[in-house]
Amino acid sequence: MTGVSVPVLMYHEVSPSPHPAFRRYTVTVRAFTRQMRWLAALGYGTIDLDTLVRARQGRGALPRRPVVITFDDGFQGCADHAVPVLRAHGFTAAFYLVTGLVGASSRWLRAELGMELPLMDWGTIRALAAEGFQCGAHSVTHPRLPGLDPSRRRAELVDARKRLEDELERPVLHLAYPYGAYDAAVRAATAEAGYVTACSTRAGLSGADDDLLALRRVTVYGDDSLLDFACRLRAGTTLRDRFRRHREARP
Repeated sequence: MTGVSVPVLMYHEVSPSPHPAFRRYTVTVRAFTRQMRWLAALGYGTIDLDTLVRARQGRGALPRRPVVITFDDGFQGCADHAVPVLRAHGFTAAFYLVTGLVGASSRWLRAELGMELPLMDWGTIRALAAEGFQCGAHSVTHPRLPGLDPSRRRAELVDARKRLEDELERPVLHLAYPYGAYDAAVRAATAEAGYVTACSTRAGLSGADDDLLALRRVTVYGDDSLLDFACRLRAGTTLRDRFRRHREARP
């Protein structure tokens, strides 16, 4: 099973009342619950990133239908609404945290969307880690890393990892690039900072030859139907997306 393609699902916010400006990236609690029920009904087993790495390196096996669930940004809504659903199914997940804004709000969204959402505090994060959920880094301030000078880029990567390790008292080896943005220099700095994996937003399933420092992911959007979710899970895309690409490719 080491060569199997694994869906690495990417969520942002889970909320019963999505903010209109962030609706595309917010999955309702009802939809998220249906999606997790679907995974359970089809026999999917959630794995953490350490398990994925061991399998990719030939040092471990994967379940028959593996899936990795990830949440970017560390929104409080995910702790309030997604974690109870995950817990009910015995599922695990990884949360990527913006360490310089823990306990505050998503200030990076103010300039782009004119809104902010509350982020988890350290008490919540420690409780998640103690329960077995994986906590990874999402930089210190959520910048676009390719646009930074080398010293600032290094600080965003190194300081985020160190803060998490200090707060959680355990190794932190996993990163998600803010905005999914990376280039060769960012990838090299990520490896130098000691990360073993880094999630991108490259769409698709993570195959055996996937770059561990630029893992493909499957974005779950707020307007996805259950059919869309099922298609993304199996193929990394939807019938709607395929039709749109086909139509755009026609002369």
